[in-house]
Amino acid sequence: MNEQIEIRTNTLPSNASGLWASVREALLGSGQDFTEGGIGRAIFLLSVPMVLEMMLESLFGIVNVFWVARLGADAMASVAITESVLTVVFTVALGLSMAATATVARRTGEKDAAGASHAAAQSILLGVIASLPIALVGLFGTRLIFQLMGAKSGVMETGLGYGTIILAGNATIMLLFLINAVFRGAGDAATAMRSLWFANIANIILDPLFIFGVGPFPKWGVTGSAVATTIGRGAGVVFQLWMLLGSHGRVKVKLSEFRPDWKLMWKLLRLSLGGMFQYGVATASWLALTRLIAEFGSAALAGYNVALRIIIFAILPSWGMSNAAATLVGQNLGAGKPDRAEKSVWRAGLANMVFLGFVAVVFVALAEPLIRIFTDDPAVIPYGVSCLRWVSYGYIFYAWGMVMVQSFNGAGDTYTPTVINLFCYWLFQIPLAWTLAMKTQMGADGVFAAIPIAESLLAVVGMLAFRRGTWKERKV
Repeated sequence: MNEQIEIRTNTLPSNASGLWASVREALLGSGQDFTEGGIGRAIFLLSVPMVLEMMLESLFGIVNVFWVARLGADAMASVAITESVLTVVFTVALGLSMAATATVARRTGEKDAAGASHAAAQSILLGVIASLPIALVGLFGTRLIFQLMGAKSGVMETGLGYGTIILAGNATIMLLFLINAVFRGAGDAATAMRSLWFANIANIILDPLFIFGVGPFPKWGVTGSAVATTIGRGAGVVFQLWMLLGSHGRVKVKLSEFRPDWKLMWKLLRLSLGGMFQYGVATASWLALTRLIAEFGSAALAGYNVALRIIIFAILPSWGMSNAAATLVGQNLGAGKPDRAEKSVWRAGLANMVFLGFVAVVFVALAEPLIRIFTDDPAVIPYGVSCLRWVSYGYIFYAWGMVMVQSFNGAGDTYTPTVINLFCYWLFQIPLAWTLAMKTQMGADGVFAAIPIAESLLAVVGMLAFRRGTWKERKV
């Protein structure tokens, strides 16, 4: 009971003025050493900007869809094809980001500023190298990609420029993810958040100008959206590099540190491969579920997609708290404080559980009004409501599962969550979904039900693996 009281009182500041002061500190950037002081305060200072960072990252897609939707179905289809190909870029970027966060956090906890800077520079260099083959594919192979994806002639004519520019400029995506991972590892979550402010503001302003040819800007249609998005992300990267190369943040990198250190880059690459596979397994499992739901018609698929959009937006704050746990694990292991690292994870998980528990109650009670915000199709609404409610039943378990997975990654142990994902998603969730959907009377509800069951299993397995403590011995 005493431990529970301690957790609650240390999760947030104790009074209104203290709360707002802490919010202000979190947004402006905190100079706190996260290996010392109150754990609850550390979680709060890291989580606030990380939550906003996750929400800002999703804003790119929302803004682009908002404007491109006005150009017709062919334009939307070209964006959808390009986004599906971009999952490769996101997979590589997220894998490299996991390695960067774990390594920089460990060096920061060791009070090895030079080591953190060197790891940051080599991570960035690795990201640039990884982006080059994708850029070449974008420049010379986009037409072939569209053909392989079954694009019709109208989609090809409309969207080829969009796909070419987005893929050729993938370095902006890679670096925006990667450098923000460096900032998060160093505990500088506010700078990561601000880089996305710059990127999104530029994208919001430029998107309609380049799409519709406002004033002196050329009218490039859907291609203009790609130009605006790439410039916007590029603006964010310029801000990131300015912070890194100047004396403005926690990590200060010198140009001389970008000289290739092949040994360290190979170490980072090996660490990131587990993260790439981990993300790929999870993404592929969602695609498999989508394929199963498609068996029950377009209404079921549409309802699933509407519910999924609501679900993803709602769990963005949870990813912020999970990333905060990853930073605290890495830094405290580097400081030789594994017990503090472990305690940070349990407290972050508790805070996440409270948040998602509240979200679950709202979603179960208001499922139909929420779905009706996005569609008024009477055939789609029942599927959307059913999916939203089924998924919400597992939210408390999701809270713990997300924190556990990110905590392993923060310790540099990308292998354990990859194995857990492979077992819980591919060997359990997909067979269960198929059985419930095809061999019982549940239909599409069987697929929906398999999601919270599998995610709950993932949380339990993750917590049991975490309690073993082998992650504390991981060398990064």
